[in-house]
Amino acid sequence: MRTDGPPQAASVGANFLMNFDFSQIAVPFRMQPGLRRLASGASQLTALAPASALYQEKLGVLRAGQSRHCIAGFDPTPALEAIAAQAALDLPASPVASQSPMELAFEEDLAVLDGATTALPWLCVCVPSHWAPEEKLGLPFAAVHAPVADNALLQSAGGQLVDLVTGGHCWERHVWTVSPSARHDQHPRRHARTAWPAAPDDDTFVAWCFLRAERQTFFPVGRGTRQAVFTIRVMVQPLARAVSTRDQAQRLHDSLASMSAAVLAYKGLAPAREPLLRWLRRRTA
Repeated sequence: MRTDGPPQAASVGANFLMNFDFSQIAVPFRMQPGLRRLASGASQLTALAPASALYQEKLGVLRAGQSRHCIAGFDPTPALEAIAAQAALDLPASPVASQSPMELAFEEDLAVLDGATTALPWLCVCVPSHWAPEEKLGLPFAAVHAPVADNALLQSAGGQLVDLVTGGHCWERHVWTVSPSARHDQHPRRHARTAWPAAPDDDTFVAWCFLRAERQTFFPVGRGTRQAVFTIRVMVQPLARAVSTRDQAQRLHDSLASMSAAVLAYKGLAPAREPLLRWLRRRTA
């Protein structure tokens, strides 16, 4: 456990953004697809602000040559055209969205899902959440999700899910966790897991905690393919700032309290659950 002091408010200010609906937190918690069909015209891409911490993290990964991965022989041109077309719809007035490379144009990381093979043949990922994109390249859906805890539902429905999200419509899902790290990039080989704080009380413990949420979407590539573009928008905010209402605290408490031991271990939350639950109970009083 870490023993240094909690971050100062000024250091976790404008660089930490959150646009997350707490109704997306399932109670009880279950590892499930949670897909929702998006209405026509719904936004999928977000302009990346050059002044943000996320921009700096993505820039570092780009400069290291570690952002893009492609299997031999795969032509990403149709997917790149689809991404450009989506950006023109979502961000028509944004000078950032028209810049190259795309790593610095959007908050979202991007991947291509092939409906014919269920694999990911191309990835442009800078800020993964404790997974290594290069290890997922070319793997089928079942293998990609094999490490996920309590994954029986995901695995049994894998083929149908891939058919659904590559079937020509747009889809959305959300995932979340609590992390002791403010860093967006949590690639397991670039950054060791941040230790939970050794805090004298729950308030100090939570001062080191961040709500980490992902909005994930799928939109069709088309152009004669059975492919979809998979987008991942990582959002991070200090937990004490993110939980602003009694209802939010109650929902987060109940979902966290219902997690299985396997899920807690997978998410690295086991050492943090009790202080988090105590703090959240106080916020519901």
